[in-house]
Amino acid sequence: MRIRSTHLDRIRAPGYDDCMAGTKPIHAIDFLDTGEMPTVPPVCVVFGTESFLKRKVVARIREAVLGQGEGEFSLATFDGHNATCAEVFQELATLAMFGGSRRLVVVEQADEFVSRYRAELEHYVSHPKASGVLLLEVATWQATTRLYKAVAANGLQVECTSPPPARLTPWLIGLARKEHRARLSSGVAEQLVEMIGPDLGLLDQELAKLALSAGPDGEITPDLVCRMVGTWRAKTAWDMLDAALEGHTAEALLQFDRLMLAGEHPVAVLAQISSSLRRLAAATRLVLAAEACGQRISLRTALEQAGVKGFFLAKAERQLRRLGRHRGQRLYKWLLETDLGLKGDSQADPRQLLERLLVRLSLAPSPAIPRV
Repeated sequence: MRIRSTHLDRIRAPGYDDCMAGTKPIHAIDFLDTGEMPTVPPVCVVFGTESFLKRKVVARIREAVLGQGEGEFSLATFDGHNATCAEVFQELATLAMFGGSRRLVVVEQADEFVSRYRAELEHYVSHPKASGVLLLEVATWQATTRLYKAVAANGLQVECTSPPPARLTPWLIGLARKEHRARLSSGVAEQLVEMIGPDLGLLDQELAKLALSAGPDGEITPDLVCRMVGTWRAKTAWDMLDAALEGHTAEALLQFDRLMLAGEHPVAVLAQISSSLRRLAAATRLVLAAEACGQRISLRTALEQAGVKGFFLAKAERQLRRLGRHRGQRLYKWLLETDLGLKGDSQADPRQLLERLLVRLSLAPSPAIPRV
């Protein structure tokens, strides 16, 4: 079934009308969760750094515009580094001999293309060709530009960034159900995210493996996740964090060195360990807040309230007791400093930033500082 539309067509998705009426894009998760096949305006921009969501969004737009079968004859793809505006517009204006009257022209990695031909694109968005759909795939998309505002008024903008933690777990549960026909509880979904990190593509791969081993009822259990999930890199990151929190500095740095030699990026390593450290920091704050009110709360209760699951409670309690309240209070600050530094806020080498964090976690607490 082919979907035809004009530039006044709108996709019906949660919050979509508000996004299109103003300047806000629609997030990829909302776009992909629409039950019906969307209608697509003549200009679409898919932006962000989450490659898994980008592939999903582009595939859905492609299906909506071209349908199936001979619709593939109406698809043209350009490399944004080498494409010229003239050849892209010519392709948009050309009718295919097969596959229907509507064409889809995709410019991949189009950041440079957009910079070179911004004025021409602004004019095109205001006067699009009804016979074709132009899809720009970019990493960055500035809200302060005239082109952004023109696309907001006449086209579609889909943001492909990692969802916040509050949305990541429900998304993972829905992905397991819709694409892998498996049942996933919220607790197991959180366990997966904690073990693998927020890489959506890797989470999807692990779900596919788990679904094949889930049995006839399709339920993915915590035991199954513990037995099957994670490459050796994920396991190494966990061993590295455990070694640091238990005071084994040399072992922690050795495990980190193995990850670096294998090509792992420091940002990915931080993503794998930060959720556990944030829970330890949250538990510390709960203990201190209770004491400030003249009350007492057990460390285990604080860890439970901070989101630590039952099968990790004993280890987390032991680690936090060794860490102590002074360093527990500083965890949020250390994580923020490391994260900002890895994203360019520091002149230090990314590897040094992670090594500093590991050393801070592993050093023996001062006898003068009371533990949690």
